[in-house]
Amino acid sequence: MTSPIPRLPALDALPAVTYVMPVLNEEGFLEQAVRTILAQDYAGEKEIVLALGPSRDGSNAIAARLADEDPRVVLVDNPERDIPAGLNHAIAAGTHEVIVRVDAHSELTPDYTRRGVAALRQIDAANVGGVMRAAGAGAVQRAIARGYNSPFGLGGGAYHGDGTPGPAESAYLGIFRRTALEAVGGYDPAILRGEDWELNLRLRRTGYTVWFEPALGVTYWPRASLGDLARQFFATGTWRAVLVRRYGRANPWRFFMPGVLVLGLALSLVTLALLLSGLVSWASLAPALLLPAVLYLGAILFATWRIPDQRGLRDRALTAVTLITMHLSWGTGFLRGIAFGGGRVVDRSRV
Repeated sequence: MTSPIPRLPALDALPAVTYVMPVLNEEGFLEQAVRTILAQDYAGEKEIVLALGPSRDGSNAIAARLADEDPRVVLVDNPERDIPAGLNHAIAAGTHEVIVRVDAHSELTPDYTRRGVAALRQIDAANVGGVMRAAGAGAVQRAIARGYNSPFGLGGGAYHGDGTPGPAESAYLGIFRRTALEAVGGYDPAILRGEDWELNLRLRRTGYTVWFEPALGVTYWPRASLGDLARQFFATGTWRAVLVRRYGRANPWRFFMPGVLVLGLALSLVTLALLLSGLVSWASLAPALLLPAVLYLGAILFATWRIPDQRGLRDRALTAVTLITMHLSWGTGFLRGIAFGGGRVVDRSRV
Protein backbone atom coordinates (compact mmCIF):
# COMPACT_ATOMS: atom_id res chain seq x y z
CA MET A 1 0.00 0.00 0.00
CA THR A 2 1.39 3.43 -1.02
CA SER A 3 1.98 5.83 1.85
CA PRO A 4 -0.08 9.04 1.67
CA ILE A 5 1.72 12.22 0.67
CA PRO A 6 2.52 14.28 3.80
CA ARG A 7 0.16 17.23 3.72
CA LEU A 8 1.81 20.62 3.33
CA PRO A 9 0.81 22.87 6.25
CA ALA A 10 -0.89 26.15 5.41
CA LEU A 11 1.52 29.05 5.08
CA ASP A 12 1.09 32.31 6.91
CA ALA A 13 0.73 35.47 4.87
CA LEU A 14 4.42 36.23 5.58
CA PRO A 15 6.03 32.93 6.58
CA ALA A 16 9.52 33.00 8.07
CA VAL A 17 12.23 31.95 5.61
CA THR A 18 15.50 30.04 6.00
CA TYR A 19 18.11 30.64 3.29
CA VAL A 20 20.70 27.86 2.93
CA MET A 21 24.07 28.23 1.20
CA PRO A 22 27.05 25.85 0.97
CA VAL A 23 30.34 27.75 0.99
CA LEU A 24 33.73 26.58 -0.28
CA ASN A 25 36.43 28.95 -1.55
CA GLU A 26 34.01 31.79 -2.30
CA GLU A 27 35.82 34.84 -0.90
CA GLY A 28 35.24 36.84 -4.09
CA PHE A 29 31.48 36.28 -4.12
CA LEU A 30 30.24 35.36 -0.64
CA GLU A 31 29.67 38.79 0.85
CA GLN A 32 27.76 40.11 -2.17
CA ALA A 33 25.57 36.99 -2.22
CA VAL A 34 24.71 37.42 1.46
CA ARG A 35 24.04 41.15 0.96
CA THR A 36 21.52 40.41 -1.79
CA ILE A 37 19.69 38.09 0.61
CA LEU A 38 19.61 40.68 3.39
CA ALA A 39 18.38 43.25 0.84
CA GLN A 40 15.33 41.19 -0.17
CA ASP A 41 12.14 43.25 -0.10
CA TYR A 42 10.39 40.47 1.81
CA ALA A 43 8.85 41.61 5.10
CA GLY A 44 8.80 38.21 6.80
CA GLU A 45 11.40 36.91 9.24
CA LYS A 46 14.68 35.72 7.68
CA GLU A 47 17.69 33.64 8.66
CA ILE A 48 20.70 32.68 6.54
CA VAL A 49 22.51 29.41 7.28
CA LEU A 50 25.98 29.13 5.73
CA ALA A 51 27.43 25.60 5.58
CA LEU A 52 31.18 26.16 5.70
CA GLY A 53 33.47 23.68 4.01
CA PRO A 54 37.26 23.54 4.50
CA SER A 55 38.00 26.59 2.33
CA ARG A 56 41.58 27.48 1.45
CA ASP A 57 40.84 31.18 1.05
CA GLY A 58 39.24 33.77 3.30
CA SER A 59 35.65 32.55 2.91
CA ASN A 60 35.22 31.32 6.48
CA ALA A 61 36.65 34.53 7.93
CA ILE A 62 34.24 36.56 5.79
CA ALA A 63 31.37 34.34 6.95
CA ALA A 64 32.37 34.81 10.60
CA ARG A 65 32.44 38.59 10.18
CA LEU A 66 29.01 38.58 8.53
CA ALA A 67 27.62 36.47 11.39
CA ASP A 68 29.11 38.89 13.95
CA GLU A 69 27.51 41.82 12.14
CA ASP A 70 24.03 40.31 11.78
CA PRO A 71 22.45 37.68 14.08
CA ARG A 72 20.35 36.43 11.16
CA VAL A 73 23.50 34.85 9.68
CA VAL A 74 24.09 31.38 11.18
CA LEU A 75 27.19 29.23 10.58
CA VAL A 76 27.42 25.42 10.50
CA ASP A 77 30.29 23.14 9.53
CA ASN A 78 30.31 21.07 6.35
CA PRO A 79 33.30 18.75 6.87
CA GLU A 80 32.34 16.62 3.85
CA ARG A 81 32.79 19.77 1.69
CA ASP A 82 30.30 18.45 -0.92
CA ILE A 83 27.27 20.56 -1.88
CA PRO A 84 24.48 18.07 -1.03
CA ALA A 85 25.93 17.36 2.42
CA GLY A 86 26.34 21.07 3.06
CA LEU A 87 22.75 21.77 2.06
CA ASN A 88 21.49 19.03 4.39
CA HIS A 89 23.54 20.47 7.28
CA ALA A 90 22.17 23.94 6.63
CA ILE A 91 18.57 22.76 6.33
CA ALA A 92 18.87 20.82 9.60
CA ALA A 93 20.24 23.90 11.35
CA GLY A 94 17.43 26.12 10.04
CA THR A 95 14.16 26.65 11.86
CA HIS A 96 11.57 27.76 9.30
CA GLU A 97 9.08 26.01 7.00
CA VAL A 98 10.16 27.85 3.83
CA ILE A 99 13.68 26.94 2.63
CA VAL A 100 15.37 29.05 -0.04
CA ARG A 101 18.48 27.55 -1.61
CA VAL A 102 21.05 30.13 -2.67
CA ASP A 103 24.51 29.91 -4.16
CA ALA A 104 27.54 32.05 -3.40
CA HIS A 105 27.85 32.72 -7.15
CA SER A 106 24.26 33.90 -7.44
CA GLU A 107 22.54 37.20 -6.79
CA LEU A 108 18.79 37.23 -6.16
CA THR A 109 16.61 39.98 -7.57
CA PRO A 110 15.15 42.08 -4.73
CA ASP A 111 11.65 40.63 -5.19
CA TYR A 112 12.80 37.00 -5.46
CA THR A 113 11.63 35.83 -2.03
CA ARG A 114 8.37 37.78 -2.08
CA ARG A 115 7.35 36.42 -5.48
CA GLY A 116 8.56 32.92 -4.67
CA VAL A 117 6.64 32.65 -1.40
CA ALA A 118 3.53 33.98 -3.15
CA ALA A 119 3.89 31.22 -5.77
CA LEU A 120 4.35 28.58 -3.07
CA ARG A 121 1.12 29.67 -1.42
CA GLN A 122 -0.85 30.03 -4.66
CA ILE A 123 0.22 26.75 -6.27
CA ASP A 124 0.62 24.70 -3.07
CA ALA A 125 3.93 23.54 -4.52
CA ALA A 126 6.80 21.75 -2.79
CA ASN A 127 9.40 23.69 -4.78
CA VAL A 128 9.34 26.82 -6.92
CA GLY A 129 12.22 27.92 -9.14
CA GLY A 130 12.85 30.75 -11.58
CA VAL A 131 15.18 31.79 -14.37
CA MET A 132 18.97 31.58 -14.13
CA ARG A 133 20.50 34.51 -16.01
CA ALA A 134 24.25 34.05 -16.38
CA ALA A 135 26.48 37.14 -16.46
CA GLY A 136 30.16 37.73 -17.08
CA ALA A 137 32.75 40.39 -16.34
CA GLY A 138 35.52 39.55 -18.83
CA ALA A 139 35.45 38.40 -22.46
CA VAL A 140 35.78 34.69 -21.63
CA GLN A 141 33.28 34.76 -18.77
CA ARG A 142 30.81 36.66 -20.96
CA ALA A 143 31.19 33.98 -23.64
CA ILE A 144 30.57 31.28 -21.04
CA ALA A 145 27.51 33.20 -19.85
CA ARG A 146 26.21 33.31 -23.43
CA GLY A 147 26.57 29.54 -23.56
CA TYR A 148 24.61 29.16 -20.33
CA ASN A 149 21.85 31.46 -21.51
CA SER A 150 21.44 29.80 -24.90
CA PRO A 151 19.63 26.56 -25.77
CA PHE A 152 22.66 25.83 -27.97
CA GLY A 153 24.80 25.66 -24.84
CA LEU A 154 22.84 23.87 -22.13
CA GLY A 155 19.39 23.50 -23.64
CA GLY A 156 16.68 21.56 -21.85
CA GLY A 157 15.58 23.02 -18.52
CA ALA A 158 13.03 25.84 -18.59
CA TYR A 159 15.09 27.77 -16.06
CA HIS A 160 17.77 28.48 -18.67
CA GLY A 161 15.39 30.78 -20.52
CA ASP A 162 12.15 32.68 -20.27
CA GLY A 163 8.94 30.72 -20.55
CA THR A 164 5.47 30.28 -19.14
CA PRO A 165 4.70 29.30 -15.54
CA GLY A 166 3.87 25.66 -15.00
CA PRO A 167 4.89 22.28 -13.59
CA ALA A 168 8.59 21.61 -14.16
CA GLU A 169 11.01 18.71 -14.28
CA SER A 170 13.43 20.49 -11.99
CA ALA A 171 14.21 23.98 -10.67
CA TYR A 172 17.26 26.20 -10.45
CA LEU A 173 18.18 26.58 -6.76
CA GLY A 174 14.61 26.41 -5.47
CA ILE A 175 12.22 27.71 -2.82
CA PHE A 176 11.07 24.64 -0.86
CA ARG A 177 8.61 23.56 1.75
CA ARG A 178 10.51 21.96 4.63
CA THR A 179 7.72 19.41 5.09
CA ALA A 180 8.26 18.10 1.56
CA LEU A 181 12.06 18.04 1.89
CA GLU A 182 11.83 16.02 5.09
CA ALA A 183 9.28 13.66 3.54
CA VAL A 184 11.73 12.63 0.78
CA GLY A 185 14.85 12.64 2.96
CA GLY A 186 16.48 15.85 1.70
CA TYR A 187 19.40 15.87 -0.72
CA ASP A 188 21.15 12.60 -1.47
CA PRO A 189 24.76 13.10 -0.25
CA ALA A 190 25.93 10.34 -2.61
CA ILE A 191 25.00 12.43 -5.68
CA LEU A 192 27.82 14.95 -5.99
CA ARG A 193 26.47 16.72 -9.11
CA GLY A 194 22.94 16.94 -10.47
CA GLU A 195 21.62 16.85 -6.92
CA ASP A 196 18.85 19.33 -7.76
CA TRP A 197 17.40 17.20 -10.56
CA GLU A 198 17.58 14.05 -8.43
CA LEU A 199 15.85 15.71 -5.46
CA ASN A 200 13.11 17.16 -7.66
CA LEU A 201 12.55 13.76 -9.25
CA ARG A 202 11.91 12.27 -5.81
CA LEU A 203 9.59 15.15 -4.94
CA ARG A 204 7.58 14.59 -8.12
CA ARG A 205 7.48 10.82 -7.65
CA THR A 206 6.15 11.34 -4.15
CA GLY A 207 3.30 13.37 -5.60
CA TYR A 208 4.46 16.91 -4.92
CA THR A 209 4.48 19.74 -7.44
CA VAL A 210 7.68 21.36 -8.72
CA TRP A 211 6.81 24.70 -10.30
CA PHE A 212 8.59 27.01 -12.75
CA GLU A 213 7.92 30.70 -12.19
CA PRO A 214 9.71 32.90 -14.77
CA ALA A 215 9.02 36.04 -12.72
CA LEU A 216 11.77 34.85 -10.37
CA GLY A 217 15.23 35.92 -11.50
CA VAL A 218 18.71 34.97 -10.32
CA THR A 219 21.99 36.33 -11.68
CA TYR A 220 24.61 33.58 -11.87
CA TRP A 221 28.34 34.20 -12.30
CA PRO A 222 29.82 31.18 -14.13
CA ARG A 223 33.43 30.03 -14.35
CA ALA A 224 35.77 32.60 -15.81
CA SER A 225 38.15 30.31 -17.75
CA LEU A 226 37.68 27.58 -20.31
CA GLY A 227 39.80 25.18 -18.25
CA ASP A 228 37.55 25.61 -15.23
CA LEU A 229 34.50 25.26 -17.46
CA ALA A 230 35.86 21.98 -18.85
CA ARG A 231 36.47 20.59 -15.35
CA GLN A 232 32.99 21.63 -14.22
CA PHE A 233 31.24 20.11 -17.22
CA PHE A 234 33.24 16.87 -17.10
CA ALA A 235 32.09 16.39 -13.49
CA THR A 236 28.52 17.32 -14.39
CA GLY A 237 28.43 14.87 -17.28
CA THR A 238 29.86 12.10 -15.11
CA TRP A 239 27.15 12.51 -12.49
CA ARG A 240 24.39 12.81 -15.07
CA ALA A 241 25.47 9.36 -16.18
CA VAL A 242 25.16 8.16 -12.58
CA LEU A 243 21.56 9.41 -12.61
CA VAL A 244 20.96 7.55 -15.86
CA ARG A 245 22.35 4.37 -14.33
CA ARG A 246 20.15 4.80 -11.27
CA TYR A 247 16.88 6.05 -12.76
CA GLY A 248 16.94 4.84 -16.36
CA ARG A 249 14.01 6.08 -18.42
CA ALA A 250 13.13 8.80 -15.92
CA ASN A 251 16.00 10.77 -17.46
CA PRO A 252 15.17 13.05 -20.42
CA TRP A 253 16.69 12.21 -23.79
CA ARG A 254 18.86 15.33 -23.78
CA PHE A 255 21.08 13.79 -21.09
CA PHE A 256 22.30 11.29 -23.68
CA MET A 257 23.04 13.68 -26.56
CA PRO A 258 26.53 14.95 -25.56
CA GLY A 259 27.74 11.36 -25.11
CA VAL A 260 26.34 10.40 -28.50
CA LEU A 261 28.05 13.48 -29.97
CA VAL A 262 31.45 12.49 -28.56
CA LEU A 263 31.11 8.97 -29.97
CA GLY A 264 30.08 10.33 -33.35
CA LEU A 265 32.98 12.76 -33.50
CA ALA A 266 35.42 10.05 -32.44
CA LEU A 267 34.14 7.85 -35.27
CA SER A 268 34.58 10.73 -37.74
CA LEU A 269 38.13 11.43 -36.58
CA VAL A 270 39.18 7.79 -36.81
CA THR A 271 37.63 7.58 -40.27
CA LEU A 272 39.44 10.74 -41.40
CA ALA A 273 42.77 9.36 -40.16
CA LEU A 274 42.22 6.11 -42.07
CA LEU A 275 41.25 7.99 -45.23
CA LEU A 276 44.25 10.31 -45.08
CA SER A 277 46.62 7.40 -44.43
CA GLY A 278 45.30 5.56 -47.46
CA LEU A 279 44.21 2.55 -45.43
CA VAL A 280 40.62 3.22 -46.50
CA SER A 281 39.58 4.41 -49.94
CA TRP A 282 37.75 7.69 -50.51
CA ALA A 283 35.74 5.79 -53.12
CA SER A 284 34.27 3.53 -50.43
CA LEU A 285 31.30 4.22 -48.17
CA ALA A 286 33.65 5.23 -45.36
CA PRO A 287 33.49 9.01 -46.05
CA ALA A 288 29.85 8.89 -44.94
CA LEU A 289 31.21 8.39 -41.42
CA LEU A 290 32.56 11.95 -41.56
CA LEU A 291 28.99 13.20 -41.42
CA PRO A 292 28.80 13.60 -37.60
CA ALA A 293 31.77 15.98 -37.64
CA VAL A 294 30.45 17.92 -40.63
CA LEU A 295 27.00 18.30 -39.07
CA TYR A 296 28.44 19.35 -35.71
CA LEU A 297 30.69 21.96 -37.32
CA GLY A 298 27.66 23.32 -39.17
CA ALA A 299 25.64 23.40 -35.94
CA ILE A 300 28.39 25.32 -34.14
CA LEU A 301 28.59 27.87 -36.97
CA PHE A 302 24.81 28.28 -36.93
CA ALA A 303 24.72 28.67 -33.14
CA THR A 304 27.56 31.19 -33.20
CA TRP A 305 25.64 33.20 -35.79
CA ARG A 306 22.35 33.06 -33.86
CA ILE A 307 23.44 33.70 -30.26
CA PRO A 308 22.89 37.38 -29.34
CA ASP A 309 25.07 39.91 -27.51
CA GLN A 310 28.26 39.30 -29.49
CA ARG A 311 30.57 42.00 -30.79
CA GLY A 312 33.04 41.16 -33.49
CA LEU A 313 34.93 38.07 -34.54
CA ARG A 314 36.67 37.58 -31.18
CA ASP A 315 33.36 37.25 -29.34
CA ARG A 316 32.09 34.78 -31.93
CA ALA A 317 35.27 32.74 -31.74
CA LEU A 318 35.02 32.62 -27.94
CA THR A 319 31.37 31.62 -28.20
CA ALA A 320 32.24 28.74 -30.54
CA VAL A 321 35.08 27.50 -28.31
CA THR A 322 32.83 27.78 -25.25
CA LEU A 323 30.07 25.71 -26.85
CA ILE A 324 32.53 23.03 -27.96
CA THR A 325 34.08 22.93 -24.47
CA MET A 326 30.65 22.53 -22.87
CA HIS A 327 29.50 19.80 -25.22
CA LEU A 328 32.66 17.69 -25.35
CA SER A 329 33.54 17.96 -21.65
CA TRP A 330 30.00 17.03 -20.66
CA GLY A 331 29.85 14.20 -23.20
CA THR A 332 33.24 12.76 -22.23
CA GLY A 333 32.28 12.88 -18.56
CA PHE A 334 28.97 11.19 -19.37
CA LEU A 335 30.70 8.30 -21.12
CA ARG A 336 33.10 7.97 -18.19
CA GLY A 337 30.17 7.85 -15.77
CA ILE A 338 28.27 5.29 -17.83
CA ALA A 339 31.32 3.03 -17.93
CA PHE A 340 32.67 3.45 -14.40
CA GLY A 341 30.13 5.35 -12.29
CA GLY A 342 30.79 8.57 -10.43
CA GLY A 343 33.58 7.45 -8.11
CA ARG A 344 35.14 10.54 -6.59
CA VAL A 345 34.84 12.71 -9.68
CA VAL A 346 34.19 16.13 -8.14
CA ASP A 347 34.09 19.60 -9.64
CA ARG A 348 37.18 21.32 -8.26
CA SER A 349 37.02 24.26 -10.68
CA ARG A 350 36.17 26.67 -7.85
CA VAL A 351 39.16 25.57 -5.76
